[in-house]
Amino acid sequence: MARPARPLAERNDANHVRSTPVKVKSERKPNVKAESARRDSGKRRAQDDPEDDEDAGQGEEEDDEEGGSPKGRKRARANTDGDSRPSQENAREKRVETLPRDVDGFIPGSIMRIQLKNFVTYDYVEFRLGPHLNMIIGPNGTGKSTIACAICIGLNWPPATLGRANEVNLFVKQGTTDGYIEIELKGPKGKGNLIIRRLLKADSKTSTFLLNGVGATGKEVSNQMAALNVQVGNLCSFLPQDKVSEFAAMSPQQLLRETQRAAGDRNLESWHQTLIEDGAEFKKILEARPLYIMIKTEEEQLKQMRDRNEAIERDVQRYKERKKIEEEIKLLAVLIPVQQYRELRDKYFNLKILQRQWVDKVRRLKEKNAPAHAFKEKLERQHSKLDKERDRLKKAIQEKMKQINNKIMMNDKLEGESEEIQMKLDNLVKEEKSRANRIKNTETTIEKLHREMQREVKVEDDATVNEEMRQLRRERQTVLDRRNALDAEIRTNSDAAARQTRQVAGKKDDIKKLEDVDVQKLNNLYQWNRETAETVKWLRQNKDKFKMEVFEPPCLSVSVTNRQYAAAVEAVVGGNSTTFVTQCKEDYDTFNRIVNDTTAVCGRRIRVTAWNRPKRDGMYVEPPCTREELKELGFDGYVLDYVTYPEGLLWFLQCELRMHRVAVGDDRIDVRKAMDAVTRREPANFITGWTMNQVTRSSYGRRLASNMTRPVRQARTFGAASVDPELKARLERELNELQLELAMYTEEGEKLMQRWTQLQSDDAEFASRSEELKKRKAAIQAEVKRQTDIKTQLTRAENNLKQLQNAPSVEEDRRKYKANLLKVCLRRLQIIKEYRDLGRGIICDQNEAARIGLEYLQVGANVAALKKMCAEKDVKYEAAVVQFNKVNQEYAMAKTESKNALDDSRRVLADAEPDIKEKQDVIANARLAYDRDAKKAEETGSTPPDSEGIDLRSSEELGAELERQEAQLEITLNTNPGVMEEYEKRKRDIEVLERTLETKQSNRDRVAKNIKKARDNWEPALRELVDAIGAKFSEAFDGIGCAGEIRVTPHDDFDKWAIDILVKFRDDEKLQLLTGQRQSGGERSLTTILYLMSLTEQARAPFSLVDEINQGMDQRAERLVHNNMVRVTCKEDSGQYFLITPKLLPDLKYHEKMKVLCVNNGEWLPEETGVGSMRNMIEGYVEKSRGRRAGVGVNAI
Repeated sequence: MARPARPLAERNDANHVRSTPVKVKSERKPNVKAESARRDSGKRRAQDDPEDDEDAGQGEEEDDEEGGSPKGRKRARANTDGDSRPSQENAREKRVETLPRDVDGFIPGSIMRIQLKNFVTYDYVEFRLGPHLNMIIGPNGTGKSTIACAICIGLNWPPATLGRANEVNLFVKQGTTDGYIEIELKGPKGKGNLIIRRLLKADSKTSTFLLNGVGATGKEVSNQMAALNVQVGNLCSFLPQDKVSEFAAMSPQQLLRETQRAAGDRNLESWHQTLIEDGAEFKKILEARPLYIMIKTEEEQLKQMRDRNEAIERDVQRYKERKKIEEEIKLLAVLIPVQQYRELRDKYFNLKILQRQWVDKVRRLKEKNAPAHAFKEKLERQHSKLDKERDRLKKAIQEKMKQINNKIMMNDKLEGESEEIQMKLDNLVKEEKSRANRIKNTETTIEKLHREMQREVKVEDDATVNEEMRQLRRERQTVLDRRNALDAEIRTNSDAAARQTRQVAGKKDDIKKLEDVDVQKLNNLYQWNRETAETVKWLRQNKDKFKMEVFEPPCLSVSVTNRQYAAAVEAVVGGNSTTFVTQCKEDYDTFNRIVNDTTAVCGRRIRVTAWNRPKRDGMYVEPPCTREELKELGFDGYVLDYVTYPEGLLWFLQCELRMHRVAVGDDRIDVRKAMDAVTRREPANFITGWTMNQVTRSSYGRRLASNMTRPVRQARTFGAASVDPELKARLERELNELQLELAMYTEEGEKLMQRWTQLQSDDAEFASRSEELKKRKAAIQAEVKRQTDIKTQLTRAENNLKQLQNAPSVEEDRRKYKANLLKVCLRRLQIIKEYRDLGRGIICDQNEAARIGLEYLQVGANVAALKKMCAEKDVKYEAAVVQFNKVNQEYAMAKTESKNALDDSRRVLADAEPDIKEKQDVIANARLAYDRDAKKAEETGSTPPDSEGIDLRSSEELGAELERQEAQLEITLNTNPGVMEEYEKRKRDIEVLERTLETKQSNRDRVAKNIKKARDNWEPALRELVDAIGAKFSEAFDGIGCAGEIRVTPHDDFDKWAIDILVKFRDDEKLQLLTGQRQSGGERSLTTILYLMSLTEQARAPFSLVDEINQGMDQRAERLVHNNMVRVTCKEDSGQYFLITPKLLPDLKYHEKMKVLCVNNGEWLPEETGVGSMRNMIEGYVEKSRGRRAGVGVNAI
């Protein structure tokens, strides 16, 4: 079993090479093997755990820290001059160096140590780095680029920066559940180092961070990186293997921005952003219209607007005069109701005083006539009393007359009762004769009932009939039991037949649904590939045009038997899901001629894919493993095992799609063992869970296996339901079986119904016999009932006879009737006596009533005489009352009018405009104060107040003034209100235009000033930086016999300023712009590394990295690049640098400040740490190397 890698040998000084042995247990390729960056460009989207999402744009955060982002620049534009930052004081600040180097040689932010566990190819590894050049070498596939991956992901940059997988969990070593990356960064001088550990899980896209052993968020880690100026996201500072081509493909404008970020003055970005924004604003101002023309035009417009306003000022004045008259009319309309109320209120107060005077006069006259009126009232009371007494006596007489009438009625009633008693005495003889006749008739009835009872009627014995009925029921029960049993059989058969019918219907529905799947699949095909669907429809209608069967595309003709493997099937089929398969060359040509070369299918030219390949010996490739081997590895089978297809389609599935060679299983499979198994003969693919593994073997050396993985997507085409021919055939067989069973149940039911009919006939015979027995039973019961009824009638007649015989005698009734008659006579005598007493009382009351009536007439005459006398005395009083009523009526009317006037004035005031109401309040308050002072002066006899300025006009005078103002309004011309609005609007427009002219002038001057200040800072700093880089770049190209030049290309738009890299690799050509297409891959790589090295001395980042940049170079260029890199990166003031390469030339130059890290792998690496010494091997090789100076060079191993 191969055991890679023991990194890493370290070169430290001139005398020996030190190595740090690190053990890695697996040579398994990373499961995130990247496809080409160009292929993935624009398709991948970097994703990370939720903490990292907000930090994915690392570059933007660095811009914010430096004040160079758009947001940062806008926040900075707050100085008192209104200018953009930076201010003039730091405008020509020299290039900002990295943080001060510590005594150990490391610059803050440099990487001192990296520790990995279960990361890509490594089980566990830890290595320490040098402060200058760190060269990482080793064969392909050993894990060199994994170090670059660890730096990027461990420092919280998104995986997309690498151009590989997009999820961090894909970097966990296959076969393990979790892992981590730990990176120790040099801290600022005098402070501790920064240790960042990122914990990864294979089953989760999220991850967590530890910062110096304490939990932290991705944002906190990113902030630390920004503080140390780490620029992993900048291709000028960090160039992974898969991003080399992207560097050459960068536009000149992008190259300028990335160079600004990586090197030079740290304010370059903010200055550039200021120029871009203010330049765009200034361009917009100038391009809209030339400014001087715009200002002149607006000045002329301002003059015209002023002239127009002067022309309508006379109309405006008339409008104002009319508005003044209208305001006066509105004020008078308020003052008149208020004055009317004031006048009506004064009238009300005057009438109130007069009304009180007449009240007093009426009261005095009334008191003068009071004695006569008092005697009159006394006589009137006496007269009324006599009238009441007379009425009382009348009512008493009437009551007694009513009592007499009652007594008469009572006597008449008693007389009727006596006559009735006398009639009963007369009827006693008749009743006696009637009772004797009833007794005789009852005796006759009893004798007749006795004779009827003694008459005999012959009937059957009831017990015999009952026994016959029981015997019949027993016989019939046998038939009923047989029929019930038969009913149960019929129900069972009927239920079974119904159940069978439902099953038949269900099977038919299943078959129908299964057949509908094909239609559904074709409809789905119409949605995403209409041309193929139209071709399928045409093919179904034109099968006769072909010699052999032409198979529809796999998306229709191939069905997945187990939905679990639908995604795997679709991953293997890939783009061949719409390919038509022919079985002979003739049909292949016919298909292409009709479908692709004509418009016969759908009326237009279409393009569909057809396939044909004849079978030849050696074309069929056997599966990589037997079934037993698949099971041992944990695979479920080959993809071909889980699909159904027409027989003629098998060659296509084997030859083109290799379904019989793609094993499929879950994600628990040991990928390393699977790789060994499937590549023993010819390399093959296999699917584990949701990952497609494409295994190949190297054609060189030990022919190691490599694995490229890609995710398996959810099935779209084969995920839908598909027609399974075997299932359809099985359903049809089951349907036939169910229909046969249903026929058997139907035949059995007919036989059971015949038996049931026979039993029903037998039961009818028993029913007839039962009816006969019921009739005999009814005759017996009728005779028993007859005898019972006779006994009941006989008993009733005998009881009635006893009652008649025991009735009382007639003499006793006669005595009772005579006694009642005597009582009635006595009561009549008492009534006559009471009648007599009532008549005497009526006579007495009548006499008293006559006396009182005479007295009543006398008193009435006295009252009339006294009334006449009082009337003569009340003439003055009545006249005073009439006058009082008149005054009181006027008083009430004045009160109502003043109240109405008050309501009117309040309503008018409520409806009045605020300014009118305010004017009225001033006038009213002044009038109120004047009236109060005048009244006080009148009471005290002092000098009345001055009335000047006081509105003392009456309502009539105010009305006259209103008429005068209305007449004045009529003779004043009515100016259009729009004139006033136009005047005011134009006046406002004039003010706005004046301010606009002033603002435009100042804005133009401000933007121009900002642009000049920013450009004075930015352009010299940029050219100084580019000149420095260009000098190094040209020098490096001269050293290899080529030419190179770096230029700044200005533009009117500051966002289009660019850095152009021009190179010339041949004597017969001119300098040409570096592009992603013009130069070869080796030329682009050479240019890229020379540019990055030229940039190194100006860089601000604490470390830089390039991965396999020397691929494609010739030996001369590679040697020059290497030696130049060693020279540049091993200077005292150089930052940390990483060079990752799989190969080195012999006799290269080395430096004591560089550190060489060797990543090794092999089959015989020991499990234990410390066994074997790579350092000793290198030192021995160095000692044996001839012609080498100690500490000068180390050959690559």
